[in-house]
Amino acid sequence: MKIGDKVRFLNAVGGGIIRRFQGKDIAYVEEEDGFETPVLLRECVVIESNDTPGKSAPKVVAQSVEIKPVELEKPKKEKSSQTTEFAGKDKLNVYLAFLPMDIKNVGKCNYETFLINDSNYFLFFNYMNRENNTWKSRCRNVIEPNTQLFIEEFTKEELNDLEHICVQFLAYKEDKPYALKNAQSVEIRLDGVKFYKIHSFRENDFFEDDALIYPVVTNDVPVREILVSAADIQEAMNQKAKVDRPNRLSIQKPKDTEKTVVEIDLHINELLDTTAGMNNTDMLNVQLAKFTETMEQYKSKKGQKIVFIHGKGEGVLRNAILQELKTKYKNCPYQDASFKEYGFGATMITIK
Repeated sequence: MKIGDKVRFLNAVGGGIIRRFQGKDIAYVEEEDGFETPVLLRECVVIESNDTPGKSAPKVVAQSVEIKPVELEKPKKEKSSQTTEFAGKDKLNVYLAFLPMDIKNVGKCNYETFLINDSNYFLFFNYMNRENNTWKSRCRNVIEPNTQLFIEEFTKEELNDLEHICVQFLAYKEDKPYALKNAQSVEIRLDGVKFYKIHSFRENDFFEDDALIYPVVTNDVPVREILVSAADIQEAMNQKAKVDRPNRLSIQKPKDTEKTVVEIDLHINELLDTTAGMNNTDMLNVQLAKFTETMEQYKSKKGQKIVFIHGKGEGVLRNAILQELKTKYKNCPYQDASFKEYGFGATMITIK
């Protein structure tokens, strides 16, 4: 600021033209009544500079003025934001919510991601997705107690990138004592097929619209994914059948050490209730998502055989599966499945 600038007061009504300065902090401003008022420079804003083209500088008239001491106000300390707490919510309950932007066009529309903090704690969080063997941060922020926070909008083409996600967070309270909570890092695997089914999005306690809800932490306990394979279920059923049988003498047969073959039908009508509004690319993405989900589920079971029934057709799905095997699952040998059982339209893969 300089002499001749026209200013307006920030915290009071009025303003005028700067006539002189006292030290580095105070300016004397001539108001419309002709009196000069001492004002802190930080309480003024220039609305017309003395250098403005076409404006002549106001004439400065030297005057004899009695200088009065100015009493400076002490800056007020801002109060921290007050948050609402509810009884019984001092345990962490955290969720991820996914909402279609057009519920009538599920599978074709974009989706929104929200983080839900159903507790009395602030959460400093990091939301990530896995790319190959590394992680990419998609959102870092603080979510207040008992609120929902928008994370991002994504397209159906990005679903494959969001198969593996992770939420890390640290819980705390502001300006008050609180019980210490452990820092959390929770990995979640999204089922891409659910995003194409309208009944996956249900009524919930957090939004007026139907949503797909994934728990992250429930009552301070992080959610851990429990995967039960079809082979494990079959083995448990066999064990129960043996227990239920009456004891009797029988010829002992050698155990069949070969693992049960897992069959996955990739025909689109087996995966979705309806394909209304979907094009060929959309349906192919759903089928590949099911293929990837199955391979990830069984990749640690060496020797496991999986038959993917894809049909003959024009070979688009089969070629896409072979491309996935060559890039992501190079160590898994594959061959045409039994023609007698599956015809031309099936591929058998062995987990190595």
